[in-house]
Amino acid sequence: MRTVTATHASRGFSDLLDAVEHGDTIAITRGGRVVAEIRPAAATTGRALREALSRVPRLDDDVESDVVAATALLVPDESDPWRVG
Repeated sequence: MRTVTATHASRGFSDLLDAVEHGDTIAITRGGRVVAEIRPAAATTGRALREALSRVPRLDDDVESDVVAATALLVPDESDPWRVG
């Protein structure tokens, strides 16, 4: 990640945007500490979401029963002496 001062960023903002458009992330410093980062925007279109979801592996057929079993573990034990309520 490239780091630039706030002064440099304000004077060369167009160049920074060009770098970000090509995938770079830029840290902006003021007084020697990072105060901001400029990074490429996340894809926000429906098409981008569909494409991202198409790369996620399909869940197996037992996932519903796994979720039910895991949720049952979250129910408080009635014999718990520390249970409030």
